[in-house]
Amino acid sequence: MARMQHVGYFFSRGFGPQAWGRADWHWGHDWTRPEMYQQAVRALEDAGLDLVIAEDAISLGNPTTLDLRIRQAYGGPKHDPLLLAPWLFAATRHIGIAPTVNAGVTPPYLAARQLATLAHLSSDRLGVNVVTDVGSARHAGLEPLPHDAAYDRAEEWIGLLRRLWHSWGSGHLQSESDWHFADGSELDAFTHEGRYFRTAGPLNALPLESDPVVVSPGGSGRGLGFAGAHSDVQLALAPLSAPAVAAYRTKVHAAAAEVGRRPEDLRVLFVLKPVVVSSPEEADRIVEASRHPTDEDLRTVALAWSSDSETDLLALDLDAPIPAGTFADHVSAGTVRGLLGDTPDAPLRELLTRKARLGRVADRSGFVGTAEEFADFIEELGSDADNDGVILSGDLHPAQVYRMLGDLVPVLRQRGILRREYGAGGLRQNLFDF
Repeated sequence: MARMQHVGYFFSRGFGPQAWGRADWHWGHDWTRPEMYQQAVRALEDAGLDLVIAEDAISLGNPTTLDLRIRQAYGGPKHDPLLLAPWLFAATRHIGIAPTVNAGVTPPYLAARQLATLAHLSSDRLGVNVVTDVGSARHAGLEPLPHDAAYDRAEEWIGLLRRLWHSWGSGHLQSESDWHFADGSELDAFTHEGRYFRTAGPLNALPLESDPVVVSPGGSGRGLGFAGAHSDVQLALAPLSAPAVAAYRTKVHAAAAEVGRRPEDLRVLFVLKPVVVSSPEEADRIVEASRHPTDEDLRTVALAWSSDSETDLLALDLDAPIPAGTFADHVSAGTVRGLLGDTPDAPLRELLTRKARLGRVADRSGFVGTAEEFADFIEELGSDADNDGVILSGDLHPAQVYRMLGDLVPVLRQRGILRREYGAGGLRQNLFDF
């Protein structure tokens, strides 16, 4: 039997217009209401997935790219996934929910209090996806920071959250015999004046038995260092081959070792967006059709990448490489690497053609194949790269969730890759029980 792995779901376009531009839109769900998301997350829990990570960006982008961002609803509108989380917890019993929180915009005391509250409301099923987006700084009256400095700020932020979460020490007594709720002398009434934040403790929220699970998506050297030091889950974007997965995991584990953590202290989960089809012949047909995208197909892909990078790729020469300096500091290294791959000097047309193409499992340029082929792939990553698991990516729309999981879950369970039942604890226990 194959090695069991963890499987999650990345709610990749955030709390916005789900299925916009696709036939699924005509199911008639109202994306502003919780019922659609509750239905989808119940299906994910029934399938045995460990967690849902909800993407977010608080800004529509810089003024020069607003139209690019909203024309096809790639970059907005978006509502706050932190406020959707209670509805998802109410609809489920086991699956974890990790909304995105911006470490540069959300003050640490406020974040610590909100997350502690949700952790209690969810029976310890809460995670937090920590991002360092600097493009949103102006909305909070802040100056944008360079990439590495944004991670410095995030490290100060997460350190303060942990101190606030533990600021009650042993002062929480709750003795009903004399109605003595707590011992104030045991609380940590600290004052912090750091490089980026000023705050004070203790936290006005009930203490936690265990911290919310920390997720981080950064793939740069600084981002991997943050994950190694602070994260429970690294949301990994990398080429999906056994050697590449093994090399990426080695980097994260090395970063953890530098601060005295062990490889087993965190999970590295690789993002994958599969297209599961009924037969190898159907996979071949889809792949062949995708090798010759039309100009309109390329334009659609270019709009998506323009939105993600807040950079108008349509204004560039399609038949020349992307000029140096095109992407500003606010564009993540992972986004740039996702577009350029290993050939940064390739013409933009070639890069976009690759992104419009879905490859067979054999060449790892994407994934379109049968459920059995997908299971072979995941099994190989587990056996050859000691992989912790994968994060499936898509809208949190019932039609997409059912389509992705319908044939896949039975095969993964039959192979012993996907869990059949949950433990009695919360998200942390589910992530670390194997």
